[in-house]
Amino acid sequence: MNVQDKVVIITGGGRGIGLGLSTAFAKAGAKLVITGRTESTLLDAKKELEAYGAQVLTVTADGADEKAIQNVIEKTVQAYGKIDAVINNAQASKSGLMLVDHSKEDFDLAINSGLYATFFYMKAAFPYLKQTKGCVVNFASGAGLFGRIAQSSYAAAKEGIRGLSRVAATEWAPDGVRVNVICPLAMTEGLKKFKEEYPDRYEQTIKGVPMGRFADPEQDVGGLCLFLCSDAASYITGETFTLQGGSGLRP
Repeated sequence: MNVQDKVVIITGGGRGIGLGLSTAFAKAGAKLVITGRTESTLLDAKKELEAYGAQVLTVTADGADEKAIQNVIEKTVQAYGKIDAVINNAQASKSGLMLVDHSKEDFDLAINSGLYATFFYMKAAFPYLKQTKGCVVNFASGAGLFGRIAQSSYAAAKEGIRGLSRVAATEWAPDGVRVNVICPLAMTEGLKKFKEEYPDRYEQTIKGVPMGRFADPEQDVGGLCLFLCSDAASYITGETFTLQGGSGLRP
């Protein structure tokens, strides 16, 4: 699972699952570009990641802004000369809000920050991924796969990402560019907040996980990402990986 010197863009790479992914790739010797909306968060993460000897470029960007994303791609190429992988992790939503309580603005938040952001990054990065025969790892969710309560806009955005990913995997395979999806059930700041605000729903969720815990962002989610971005996964594309501790069993 060698990713030494591979150039990897991680959206939302300064916090939560994204920081776990960034840490895994930093320790593995990748050259990182981490993006997000808050510069201070990115700069704090940069210091932490550089302690592992990694090269880290931070670029502030809102995923709903196509021009900002194009800027991320251009700055990446200017700094490193290539792009080997794009990991679309960032997503905002009104998780915990029932469908009938959603406004259009609530729904737009999930679609713009998730589905559109993923589309913009993939489209802008493709010419460079084609050069390196690189890969994309997109993030979806068990919320969409299994219809989890109070996750309607989030689930809709994530299932849109899965559909987009499968089409891209088919279209881009002749160019050697792979696209895969991970649906993690991981412990994050958002999940901790969900636990505080909706303790009953949280307990109901954890009881449905045979392994009795949520995934670790660095070890579990990061480990799978490292594999998918390495040459060891060179024949894997268009797949959805449910990282759900046994609760995501599928035929």
